[in-house]
Amino acid sequence: MLKNIAILGSTGSIGTSSLDVIAKFPDQFRVAYLTAHRNIDLLAEQIARFRPKAVVVLDPFEAERCRGRINGATEVLTGTGALEEIVSQDDVDIVISALVGFAGLKPTIRALQAGKRVALANKETLVAAGDLVMSTCRNHGAELLPVDSEHSAIFQCLVGEAGKNVGKIVLTASGGPFRTASEDEMKTITVKQALNHPNWKMGSKITIDSATLMNKGLEVIEACWLFGIPPEKIDVVVHPQSIIHSMVEFVDGSVKAQLGIPDMKIPIQYALTYPERATSDFPRIDFPKLQQMTFFEPDRKKFRCLQLAFDSLACGGTMPAAMNAANEIAVAAFFNGGIAFSQISETIDRTMQQHTISNELTLECVIEADRWARETASAICSE
Repeated sequence: MLKNIAILGSTGSIGTSSLDVIAKFPDQFRVAYLTAHRNIDLLAEQIARFRPKAVVVLDPFEAERCRGRINGATEVLTGTGALEEIVSQDDVDIVISALVGFAGLKPTIRALQAGKRVALANKETLVAAGDLVMSTCRNHGAELLPVDSEHSAIFQCLVGEAGKNVGKIVLTASGGPFRTASEDEMKTITVKQALNHPNWKMGSKITIDSATLMNKGLEVIEACWLFGIPPEKIDVVVHPQSIIHSMVEFVDGSVKAQLGIPDMKIPIQYALTYPERATSDFPRIDFPKLQQMTFFEPDRKKFRCLQLAFDSLACGGTMPAAMNAANEIAVAAFFNGGIAFSQISETIDRTMQQHTISNELTLECVIEADRWARETASAICSE
């Protein structure tokens, strides 16, 4: 039977890749709902190609423009409430959560409350409210499958393995465009340079997070919740070739690694077809051409964001939510020319220092910590 899919953030890099994967399996998947913020031109193309039952456009003005563009081809809803409405529909089997940042939290939780399979590409959801998300998943019989290449790799390595046999998890990082940059060079980094990732093609926010290594810090927190692994059992290694997507070391010294070309369509397809593996035409690794795979210790002094993510995890409570919110504000400020690249970590650090941690992790408390941190980080950026 066809499985109906709702894609939150269909016009972003994960959303468009997801649609490419779905299009290869017309006898297995159907696009039921799509959502976008304001990229109406691309959304209109997706509507014409996939004929969803409805779409959600978050910006009301753009929603009206979308209605004019598609001439009644599908229903156009608007507002954040509509996101939560579509993910809980009875005719939705899988929700691909590909919204950027904290905005993905509430609709992801609503999808889990409705007992859906959620293919999660929005790491900030688990960073800000990991305990709440995982308990919601358990209490409602939902499935949460990772789409991030690193967490998909770990998930695949753990299939058939007992949790007690896990010694540690090793998350790999490409190192981004500034792995070999000097401290002086780090002070003059431009937005264009930060967006020039050597291996992956991603959205602007996650690309800048990769340049600061905050992306890897967020993934550490995400892995703790997804796999029930304490932070002291998670290592990060820089692997510039991005062929090994992550590894699991077991108590007997054996190591499992998942390898593949740097293409997000592979983990997306696995999340959609799990527990089966579907045949694909993705390019394969040509090992003789690789010649070498190298590994380095990340420099947590030069890339302070990675250490700040570990620090927020050690503090616990609402600190990861505050850290994540400060990072979103700082990245946006850098992208818009408001602060320097080096001031991203400074903004996050100063926000964390001012945060009063709450250990009451209700949705309301997490949202309040996020709101407070955004205001605080914005004030720091404006200084």
